[in-house]
Amino acid sequence: MSTPGPDLNLDPTASSSEFWESLYQSVPPPPTAPRPNVRLEELIHEFAPAPGRACDLGFGRGGDALWLASTGWQVTALDVAATAVAAVNTAADERDLSDRVRAEQHDLAALPPEGPFDLVYACYLHSPVAFDRDDAIRRVAERIATGGWLIVIDHASVAPWSWRLNDDEPRFPSPDETREAVTPSGHWNTERCERAERLATGPDQQTATVADNPIALRRS
Repeated sequence: MSTPGPDLNLDPTASSSEFWESLYQSVPPPPTAPRPNVRLEELIHEFAPAPGRACDLGFGRGGDALWLASTGWQVTALDVAATAVAAVNTAADERDLSDRVRAEQHDLAALPPEGPFDLVYACYLHSPVAFDRDDAIRRVAERIATGGWLIVIDHASVAPWSWRLNDDEPRFPSPDETREAVTPSGHWNTERCERAERLATGPDQQTATVADNPIALRRS
C-alpha cells in the first residue's frame, strides 16, 4: 500500500483547500480521461435513468460529473480545490458539455448550494483533513426534491496502489452507519445500503478485489 512521497508535502493539519490544492498540483492526472465510478453507473441506470438536476460533492478528477452531464443531467459540481475546478471546466468545454456541467470552488463546510436537486451525490468523500463530512452531505441533501435521490459511495477497503498519509489502516464506517449519519429529516426510502466487492484496476494495470459501500436513498 503506497504512501505519498516527501515531495508531495501533504499536511493534514492544513485547511481543506490548501491540502487538496497541494495534492492536485503534486500528483499528475491520469493519462486517460477520467471515467465515472462503476457503482454510480449501476445505481443511475437502475434507479434514476431520467436526468434532472444533480449536485456532485467533492468531484475530484470529475469523471462522475462529466459522465452525468453526458447523459443529460444538469450538474453543479463542487470541489474545494481551484485546480480541480479549472480542470473539469476545461474538460467540459472540450467535450461540449459546458452547458450541462458547471464546476465551482466550494468549501462543503460552508453554506450549501441552492437547490432543488433531483440527485445529490458524494463519491469517496473521505478526507484526512478534519471536517464534518456527514453534516455537509446531509445539509445539501436537504435540497433534494420529492422523488429525488441521495447517493453516497464510500470506500470499504483500500486498494494496494492507493496513497495514504501513514501506515495506519483506515477505518471506514459501515453502510448503515453512513446512512444514519447523512439522512436528513423527512421521509426516505432505502433502495440500496450494502457492502459490495468488485475487481478494480490500478494505474499500472494491476488488479485487486476492493469493496465499496453504495447507499441510495429516495425522498418520498
